[in-house]
Amino acid sequence: MEFDNYDSRIKYYELLLERELDNLPAFPLPEGYRFVFFQPGDRDAWIEIEKSAKEFTTYEQGLEAWNKYYGGREDLLPQRMVFVENTAGEKVATATAYIDITGRDQSGSGWLHWVAVRRDFQGRGLSKPLIAYVLNVMRGLGYSHGKIPTQSTSWVACRVYLDLGFRPIPKNAVNSRDGWRIVRTLTGHPALAEFDPASPEELLADPSAQ
Repeated sequence: MEFDNYDSRIKYYELLLERELDNLPAFPLPEGYRFVFFQPGDRDAWIEIEKSAKEFTTYEQGLEAWNKYYGGREDLLPQRMVFVENTAGEKVATATAYIDITGRDQSGSGWLHWVAVRRDFQGRGLSKPLIAYVLNVMRGLGYSHGKIPTQSTSWVACRVYLDLGFRPIPKNAVNSRDGWRIVRTLTGHPALAEFDPASPEELLADPSAQ
């Protein structure tokens, strides 16, 4: 069975990764693209990117997420939310150097949120330059440690984060061990060698859907 880069057939687990924000990698954007920061009026562009990347299925879901994460905090975004634009001025990817909105994380870490590339621009080498750039933004804001929340259904994104030096947070590696086993099976990433691969049946939210 082949899986999409965001696939709801995969059994869902919340995954958390972390790394120190020193010796950050650098990847140049492909020719024809540039980084720009959030400006007032960019909310709907953000929603469309996330919807295209399957984070939401409707505009209304995107608006709900925007209000949950950024409502009342839009003044932070011109220094934290980054877009990739093409030569036509279209915003085609985004990520944000942000905070833990739940208030549970008292570590002082920066949080990388809502990394997404518009579906018709995926596979063009945009994700690693975007993430590396936003991590440098995070470091410039004074953070020395970064965390990323993601999920087993976004297994391709997990592989990118692992490639960039992120590793499972130890507590999450225990609490979501089966999720990391799924990612190990789907990616074969050497950073996950300590996790036993998941069986084909364990990958699926509904094993009868094979």
